[in-house]
Amino acid sequence: MYKVVYKFKDLEDNNHIYKVNDTYPREDAEKDGYIPDKKRVKELMSKKNKIGEILIQPIESED
Repeated sequence: MYKVVYKFKDLEDNNHIYKVNDTYPREDAEKDGYIPDKKRVKELMSKKNKIGEILIQPIESED
């Protein structure tokens, strides 16, 4: 799971708008038929996307 760190509209997830601190992917994304692949996650975790900003980061576990 990932935390949104920069607001964005996910063009691959039916234009869903993710706000800062939202969980990525959203809870009902799979139900709607959207499962991001590793390439998409990597793109959103880097500046190599249309916005040019890091959009998500991994949620650190509390182990």
